[in-house]
Amino acid sequence: MTRFSANLGFLWQELSLPDAIRAAKAAGFDAVECHYPYDTPAEAVRQALEEAGLPMLGLNTACGNVAAGDNGLVAIPGREDEARGLIDQAIDYAAIIGAQNVHVMAGKATGDEAQATFIANLRYACERAGKVGATILIEPLNYRDAPGYFLQTADQALDIMAVVGADNLKLMFDCYHIQIMQGDLTRRLQDHMAKIGHIQIAAVPDRREPDHGEINYRHILQLLEKLGYDRPIGAEYRPTTTTEAGLAWLQAFK
Repeated sequence: MTRFSANLGFLWQELSLPDAIRAAKAAGFDAVECHYPYDTPAEAVRQALEEAGLPMLGLNTACGNVAAGDNGLVAIPGREDEARGLIDQAIDYAAIIGAQNVHVMAGKATGDEAQATFIANLRYACERAGKVGATILIEPLNYRDAPGYFLQTADQALDIMAVVGADNLKLMFDCYHIQIMQGDLTRRLQDHMAKIGHIQIAAVPDRREPDHGEINYRHILQLLEKLGYDRPIGAEYRPTTTTEAGLAWLQAFK
């Protein structure tokens, strides 16, 4: 049976993070993941996870100064100290709550200098994460939702991973973003499975519940089963109304 992880960056946003964890358990999710949990004490999150009996699969590095337009700092030349501070913060928080994955946010940048900065900071992140047994994830984001974001395609991410050369650096394969930017999801999953650390789903083009739109997720889930992918699939979508009102897909897909 396919297992699913509730992305609490989008689901149950009206609740505190500990209460959202409890809601995910009650709804039948097998795991949770989040975006930026740093306003909630890590110990409170750890206790809620233990109470619910759910693993926290991962979290993101903080974006930086969002009001000033930041969407991550790790590929931004000249801001290496800030970026590494956010990497440290994320890895330390993840270690307390038992999260195995840290998604490193690249930020808005372009060009060779940005790539060199990203690679250097990823090497730092992978070395730091390796000390606590964690994996670093990088995720291509589509140009509509994240205009100007440095990392936009799976091919770009895989090239960078090859240069970094760290065993604990993996691809976050978000079907929503990759479908918009590149498509050909079946072939890409087949070709890149060994490099994938986590998979996420949402409807395309509206990023709502994954039971409609241009991606046939029943096919994708059957493919993943054939490929031997046995980790929970991240449900990272924006509910059409309330989270509970849109959960019919969960049991149908299971």
